[in-house]
Amino acid sequence: MYPPRNFPRGPRPRIRENVNEAIRVPQVRAVFPDGQVAVMPTPEAVRKAQELGLDLILVSPTADPPVAKAMDYGQWQYENKKKQHDARKKQHVIQVKELKFRPNTDDHDYDFKRNHAMRFLKEGNRVKAVVQFRGREIAHVDLGAKLLQRFAADLEGVGQVEGQMKLEGKSYHVIIAPAKSAKDVKPPAKDGKPAKPENGANASA
Repeated sequence: MYPPRNFPRGPRPRIRENVNEAIRVPQVRAVFPDGQVAVMPTPEAVRKAQELGLDLILVSPTADPPVAKAMDYGQWQYENKKKQHDARKKQHVIQVKELKFRPNTDDHDYDFKRNHAMRFLKEGNRVKAVVQFRGREIAHVDLGAKLLQRFAADLEGVGQVEGQMKLEGKSYHVIIAPAKSAKDVKPPAKDGKPAKPENGANASA
């Protein structure tokens, strides 16, 4: 005969951690709805909470002694989820928004992208302004440098240049950070000449 199989008997009931009898510490600082606060053995605090039709919930397990509050478990879950939801809404992920230019970008396109950059910076994001060169345009990198200097100057007060302008391959770029969080700010050159290429960039690339 084959040995009997142990078939599953359905999902096990979920144990609520840090609630009522699941609280493992010997005593707690119990807080009750009427404002009473007392240090007492955990079983006594659980019994008193249940007499009030409530649960005893461990809300501060690292305190000495741990703090437990008598309240409705469902209400406590709802408040916790609401706090987590509100915290996620307040979080802002900083992004780098890229705006591309040509050395001969016209004023209308320039103004359009400058307004976008102002909005991005006010939202707390960083802006990467890129001037792209094609073919023989690479011989006039000074035009790209002047455009980026103008762009940074127009954003003064909203954003600040972060680091230095960089020439990489056939593109020239600069990072602009929100004014309040800009660090290691290095203003662009004032003589109209491009900054010294970094990372081995070569103007003839």
